[in-house]
Amino acid sequence: MTIIRDGHIHSPFCPHGSRDSFHDYIEACIKNGIKTISFTEHAPLPEGFTDPVPDKDSAMPAAQLDQYLQDLSSLQSEYNSDITIKKGLEVDFIEGFEKKTEQFMNTYGPELEDCILSSHFIKLNSEYICIDFSPDHFDRYVRLSGSPQKAAELYYSAVLRSIQAPLGKYTPNRIGHMTLIRKFHKNYEYDFLDQNAIEAILQEVKSRGFELDVNGAGTIKERCLEPYPHPSVIQSAVRMGIPLVYGSDAHASSGLLAGSNDISALTGEQLR
Repeated sequence: MTIIRDGHIHSPFCPHGSRDSFHDYIEACIKNGIKTISFTEHAPLPEGFTDPVPDKDSAMPAAQLDQYLQDLSSLQSEYNSDITIKKGLEVDFIEGFEKKTEQFMNTYGPELEDCILSSHFIKLNSEYICIDFSPDHFDRYVRLSGSPQKAAELYYSAVLRSIQAPLGKYTPNRIGHMTLIRKFHKNYEYDFLDQNAIEAILQEVKSRGFELDVNGAGTIKERCLEPYPHPSVIQSAVRMGIPLVYGSDAHASSGLLAGSNDISALTGEQLR
């Protein structure tokens, strides 16, 4: 199956991504036969939340959001006859900031066409840790959790709560990179696959009619080398009839179509 939709692309507005222009991404997609794309830049973090990564660059600054949306509206007109471009965001679920996230989505949701709900920041004791920032940050997360198994339990609990969170009318209905916890799994003997928790998440996704982001970025991460979700989770989702959307999670135009061949083989005709 040929990939014709990429539902998870970042942009020049990403402070930790490349400086590739929107045009770089779009022209590369057209060249590769992709018909529909969603720019899903990291939404501004909630007011009052302190970005835990050293350079405070996890998300687009709030002051740039209007320009991001305006640029995408212009690009939709410019490329109207060549490719479908959807305006979107990757929204973080952050424990304790559900109400502010709902307020944000109530404000911007009417203008957005495709959004992803992701869990990057896990609350542990009195702090938040960005689990995918670096191996060292992840090692610290595991150490503070008490064990790799507990670290996995905390992560999957956050993913489940993100699906259940009352985020209002414009709740994003696609769950991002569900097994992101495995980004550095090759550094550990534990597999970070909590089967009971994964089953509960899939059942919740199914019951709410949500989608899964089938994300190729992990295939090019040296300590991962697999898509998110893990292939076994993708196969379970296929059996359950859960809608699946390919996402490259590209932070540079060179990252487009990451893992697409493997993902196509795993998902077959169920990929949307």
